[in-house]
Amino acid sequence: MPTPSLTSLPIRRLTLRDLAACADLSENRGWPREEHKCSFLLTAGKGYGIDDPDGGLVGACVVTEYGPQEHPALAAVGMVLVAERHARQGVGRRLIRQVVAAMGATPLTLHSTPYGRPLYEELGFKVTGRAEMLRGHFTPEEPTPRTATRAATAEDLPAILRLDEEVFGVDRTHIITRLPAFADQLRVAEDRGRITGYAAAWPNMDTHVVGPLIARDTETAKALLASLAAHTDRPLRTDIDVRHEELLSWAKERGLGSVAFNTVMTYGITELPGDWTRRFAPLTVAAG
Repeated sequence: MPTPSLTSLPIRRLTLRDLAACADLSENRGWPREEHKCSFLLTAGKGYGIDDPDGGLVGACVVTEYGPQEHPALAAVGMVLVAERHARQGVGRRLIRQVVAAMGATPLTLHSTPYGRPLYEELGFKVTGRAEMLRGHFTPEEPTPRTATRAATAEDLPAILRLDEEVFGVDRTHIITRLPAFADQLRVAEDRGRITGYAAAWPNMDTHVVGPLIARDTETAKALLASLAAHTDRPLRTDIDVRHEELLSWAKERGLGSVAFNTVMTYGITELPGDWTRRFAPLTVAAG
């Protein structure tokens, strides 16, 4: 029988049973398998994929919704991948159009590589910002930051959720409540008994990814980043909003080198909600 055309292959919802196929697809495009992250995203969000008649996936992406379940206020698009042998045949365009149609009036956001940006612009996404990926072994500074930090406890969760919604601009309880199981570290900054920031470090291949990183000011962000680094032997990786120039410079002085830049884009809104001055790094670029 003749091989079906890519345009006739249906797009379906992905489940955790597709985890290995998603990891294979990522590896096929030269990315790490990232099964831990992919499992998190498929559990907390919605995956879309196209099955390859010869096995595996032609392409896939994940959408993470925020706000009320019935009427999400924002959705992040991520992990948009197309198998090498099916590249440049409109598969990515089909997937994004499916997401736009499925989400209706819900505003969308994503972090784009330079390679993907022309496609997203063609489909109506607008550039609203930029993030710089850093990676490396963190060198502690002397003296250590004065801001007090500690490991988060279960009792801290309501305060973390309130702070997160205030800064992110949309409720993402279903994401934040998964952090204790997903991350190896979850730490808070505290001032006179009040939580002024929090950050997580989660395992990804040989690194610990720092995100989310939310703090009332740059000094608090520095303290959280330093405290996470002090409790791991792995290199750190994080994606910092380029408007946080002081934190970027400080992190580079401490040993984190620039790896790449991603463009932050939106669809249906001109700016992301929340307070960017306190939002230093996303949980992951795939989920915002």
